[in-house]
Amino acid sequence: MQSWNQLYRTLATRGHHLPCKLQCASVVSVRTYADKASIDADVTVVGSGPGGYVAAIKAAQLGFKTVCVEKNATLGGTCLNVGCIPSKALLNNSYLYHMAHGKDFESRGIEISGLTLNLEKMMLQKSGAVKALTGGIAHLFKQNKVTHVNGFGKVTGRNQVTATSADGSEQVINTKNILIATGSEVTPFPGIEIDEDTVVSSTGALSLKKVPDELIVIGAGVIGVELGSVWQRLGSKVTAVEFLGHVGGMGIDMEISKSFQRILQKQGMKFKLGTKVMGATKRPDGRIDVAVEAAAGGKNETLTCDVLLVCIGRRPFTNNLGLDSVGIDLDNRGRIPVNNRFQTKVPSIFAIGDVVAGPMLAHKAEDEGIICVEGMAGGAVHIDYNCVPSVIYTHPEVAWVGKTEEQLKEEGVPYKVGKFPFAANSRAKTNADTDGMVKILSHKETDRMLGSHILGSGAGEMINEAALAMEYGASCEDIARVCHAHPTVSEAFREANLAASFGKAINF
Repeated sequence: MQSWNQLYRTLATRGHHLPCKLQCASVVSVRTYADKASIDADVTVVGSGPGGYVAAIKAAQLGFKTVCVEKNATLGGTCLNVGCIPSKALLNNSYLYHMAHGKDFESRGIEISGLTLNLEKMMLQKSGAVKALTGGIAHLFKQNKVTHVNGFGKVTGRNQVTATSADGSEQVINTKNILIATGSEVTPFPGIEIDEDTVVSSTGALSLKKVPDELIVIGAGVIGVELGSVWQRLGSKVTAVEFLGHVGGMGIDMEISKSFQRILQKQGMKFKLGTKVMGATKRPDGRIDVAVEAAAGGKNETLTCDVLLVCIGRRPFTNNLGLDSVGIDLDNRGRIPVNNRFQTKVPSIFAIGDVVAGPMLAHKAEDEGIICVEGMAGGAVHIDYNCVPSVIYTHPEVAWVGKTEEQLKEEGVPYKVGKFPFAANSRAKTNADTDGMVKILSHKETDRMLGSHILGSGAGEMINEAALAMEYGASCEDIARVCHAHPTVSEAFREANLAASFGKAINF
């Protein structure tokens, strides 16, 4: 419903004269010749990131007439365009370069001379992967009969979304259900202006034109250590400044975090933990001075770099979505409050992914998107957030699911610990890639797996076995009695479960 004031502003900005008889009108449809015909839909998804595009496809598969509104020129949201996907391309390729350029290949009898880095070509490979995957979503939309509307989607009624395209034209979608899946954006650092040239966010760090001599990273969480690793492998001297006293961000097991930090330091990364950034200043020579001090207070110190990467986290993208016009208030962190069916206080409006509570993870958003639209179709809505895994895609990788040892202590849960180092795993040994371990936490009385923490090559793949086991409520003995192929690194996962359940592994 448009209020008179909204209508007045709309018409006034378009140069219309206001006839007196409109003063009593309660609903008026106003369109210019440039506007597109309205669309009727069952489900309208705002945002085409991992949560949004998956929800749109699932809704269409369930028989809903589905529209997906996306403000950017390409589909896929942050994850596919400037997040998960391009960063993994650079992480993989920089690791291969690091192996060839360092002593790794040489130690394996592979000797290379005249090795050079073609950064432009590396960036092209990354862009090619992004283009293929974003184009793939467009194909999936077509295949599943999802209508794609390009424009900034805004809620203009309890059953209406208006998409405004770059040329200012509007398209109204009248819809039975609205699903907000607009994701998140980079959290700005107060007083430091991002120019995506020498002071960059994660977006700019994925497209630097040259390898900086010195890179300072504000934040040693998941994004900070991943992007720091990329540029350190390619030749930068990297220092990560972190307010917390550990690396890896929230949710990581402290024992794993300490081991992870030691490995990254051995690779060449430097850390200043328990340290806060006070500000940054550009010098006349183009370099950047970064003022830091101990988080607990203390003497100021100035660090200098060529490129400053700010990655202190992300915040929900919920501004200017029109939610206030239908009475939906945000919480104190800018998130949309929802019930256990992802329904807001307006029954026809739902929200998933980074705009609601919970970890900001692409796979969490995907699962929420699927079960949310299944709920619209009358299905059951259930997700166990304790079984949502997290991964840091450095080398070695870090992955975990379930409780940390610190959480179990805090909750007073009796537990056992089983560990197995990759140094004792035959496949890791043959690969000459033995850093890290598997750490399993089980209930002391029932043997049920409570948490799995893996530091090592391929941890991001192995953790899915743990997630499956936890979803089914498996005991550590259950896993220990499952035959694992030999030789594989996943045997270390089995051995750690043996240690948790029986008190002793076989091969360590």
